[in-house]
Amino acid sequence: MIRLMLGLLLAVSTSLAAAAEPADIVLERTRVVLDTIVEKRASFSRDPAALREFVQSQLLDVMDRSYSAQLVLARHARGASAEQIEAFADALTDSLLRRYADALLEIDPGTDVRIAASTPMRDGQIVRVASRIVRRAGEPVQVDYMFRRKGDDWLVFDVIVEGISYVQTYRNQFDEQLRRRSLDDVIAALRSGELQVQG
Repeated sequence: MIRLMLGLLLAVSTSLAAAAEPADIVLERTRVVLDTIVEKRASFSRDPAALREFVQSQLLDVMDRSYSAQLVLARHARGASAEQIEAFADALTDSLLRRYADALLEIDPGTDVRIAASTPMRDGQIVRVASRIVRRAGEPVQVDYMFRRKGDDWLVFDVIVEGISYVQTYRNQFDEQLRRRSLDDVIAALRSGELQVQG
């Protein structure tokens, strides 16, 4: 289920981000993704590259990838250049896409999303959107999205699935790697597929 929800995280986006509130972005975009996967499941199954391209096209407008990368790197981001942060963000995104995009094909056609709450934080500059992924079989899955305002846009920087933070999970994984090798080496290992995200 974590794989599936991270797949959904990768896909919750659109240029509507500038005009919509965070809860609207989650609700509308998740439904678009669910509908598209159901409609194109057969063609995506035959062409995994098309699936990854679809997910990536949906990702770029609403994910604050550089900020997420800084949070994942934590203390290892100190002293890193903006180019290194961006390269790590790109490599991490590509690794996540390779690992999790196919999980979207497992989505049941009866799956839906419901918003439980939208909570402003830090004087309204951050909003936590609590959602429930409702399935025909099984209990609803709690997925919370953390948004922050950047200019006129609301961007996702973390997702919390059943209490497990995407940022914290990968911070722990990469902290171990970055104690043993340089940031550039970790980026290269992610790009080559030698190092893969876990979870």
